[in-house]
Amino acid sequence: MQHPSAFEQPMRAALELAARGPVADANPRVGCVIVRDQAVVGRGWHAGAGTPHAEVVALADAGELARGATAYVTLEPCAHQGRTGPCTAALSAAGVSRVVYAQEDPNPVAQGGAAVLRDRGIEVHGGVLAAEAAALNETWSFAVTHERPWVVWKFAMTLDGRSAAADGTSQWISNPESRAEVHELRARVGAVMVGTGTALADDPQLTARSAAGAVTGPQPLRVVVGERELPAAARVLDDAAPTVHLRTHEPEVVLEDLHARGVRSVLLEGGATLGAAFQRAGLVDEVVVYVAPVLLGSGTAAVADLGVHTLSDAAHWTLHDIRRLADDVRLTYRRK
Repeated sequence: MQHPSAFEQPMRAALELAARGPVADANPRVGCVIVRDQAVVGRGWHAGAGTPHAEVVALADAGELARGATAYVTLEPCAHQGRTGPCTAALSAAGVSRVVYAQEDPNPVAQGGAAVLRDRGIEVHGGVLAAEAAALNETWSFAVTHERPWVVWKFAMTLDGRSAAADGTSQWISNPESRAEVHELRARVGAVMVGTGTALADDPQLTARSAAGAVTGPQPLRVVVGERELPAAARVLDDAAPTVHLRTHEPEVVLEDLHARGVRSVLLEGGATLGAAFQRAGLVDEVVVYVAPVLLGSGTAAVADLGVHTLSDAAHWTLHDIRRLADDVRLTYRRK
């Protein structure tokens, strides 16, 4: 029997394939390589919801060479019938003799594939480079485990915690480098969310755009939360990306709706009232703050009332990342 360390090189190849899949998708990013006589004979990765799973693509690439081979998969093969058939059935039918996987499937609907394969006489090894595989699907794993999307609250503020001057002017507090990065953030989430107040006051388009301002690449679902009507000419209602208007003020209802739509991560962009509502409900998982080298002394606070009346009631966060963007600083915190 091969030593488990011998499984790492082909698993790294599978991880590289998995990284080609879409970040913001209802399904996880998964890669698979088929190895026979120490040579890779099949490769595949999952291209998004509704497309064949990585194992099926790799098996098709390998053809008859899959019989008696080893399949290296970054996620435990699924054992359920969804839009596509169970990967356990495909692997068994192809005649592979061994399956090595990285991350155990956290999805209660699909997990159990390892046991199914063993019952069919296939040798199974799990946990190879599991941490690396889990890092590829961090928000997806959270979402299927907690049955709600991972929520990132993003806002920009001055050194003294303001999001707008006393006269209401707010464009632009952050610099071009920070604003460009926000578009990259949008491209990596399933949905971008604002309240009706922000939609009416700022008329944002909420799309992921290039430095030249062109809408480019896959777009997140645009979500407007609140009961007020939006004008038909609102930019968030254009045809650049899909939009949903959720007429509620309840964060739990919003996330339940989005999870049912297959959204696994949300970028909460505004405004301060909506962000505070999600924080009061304990539904913010990550905070991304762009701090600009500006002092106003008065104006709109970047964060609305959180219902904290004494220091001991304050929520505490762990610094996850820090980055300088010219003279701006981006701080990323995660809940302790």
